[in-house]
Amino acid sequence: MSDPAVIVEKDGHLLTVTLNRPEKRNAVNCEVMCRLFDAWQQLDEDDDLRTVILTGNGTTFCAGMDLGDIEKLRRGVPENEWMERVMGDKRIALGAFLKTYRPTKPVILAVEGFARAGGTEILQGTDIRVAGQSAVFGVTEVQRGLFPMAGSAVRLRRQIGYAVAAEMLITGEDLPASRALELGLVNHVVPDGQAVAKAREIAERICKNGPLAVKAIVATLRETETLPEEEAFQIEQRYGSAVMSSEDAKEGPRAFLEKREPVFRGV
Repeated sequence: MSDPAVIVEKDGHLLTVTLNRPEKRNAVNCEVMCRLFDAWQQLDEDDDLRTVILTGNGTTFCAGMDLGDIEKLRRGVPENEWMERVMGDKRIALGAFLKTYRPTKPVILAVEGFARAGGTEILQGTDIRVAGQSAVFGVTEVQRGLFPMAGSAVRLRRQIGYAVAAEMLITGEDLPASRALELGLVNHVVPDGQAVAKAREIAERICKNGPLAVKAIVATLRETETLPEEEAFQIEQRYGSAVMSSEDAKEGPRAFLEKREPVFRGV
């Protein structure tokens, strides 16, 4: 039996999702889409999980969509169970890329090498991003006469500004990690080979925090992104009030006064 195209590992409160097609530069085929979609649902459905790291095996994070599968999907004749599932469930393809489905818990990205096309598209659906210093990012679909269907034509300009986003999208040229950091597209640039280690450091910090508070903050950030302040505050108030009336909100201050680590139960 061949290795899975995506490796999903649970370690305490942390889920690690690793693209595992290094010989194909981790290009996304139908199996990858299905396994990614399943991983995001696992993250949401398992109350013990608090965050996830997404990364890739080998020297490349992700070369984008497997162009061979695009043509097979266009023909509409499935040649394996994964393709049949993608064709039969319209949620999977774009949900896998974090466009139409986003977990309720934070997603941390660890990129080594290049993230092109779908590799940079999925980045925009993550919450915290770490890159090796040699990493490059590019929405390269236009160079193949394709359209970036996983959200970049809308999301990228909101994350790094219109002019830079327009140039990336229209030329398809790469953005080095140092420039991505300057623009706020990534949070951290670390020595090559250290992206996952830095991501785990961030994940461990998140896992120590109150899980209800983390989920409520993530939800507020996402739901208020394009709203006027007055409307946004109403959403913030709803989520914040629920957290402040929880048992975790009592445990945190109590643990501080008792000079011990809090034991959050997510209630």
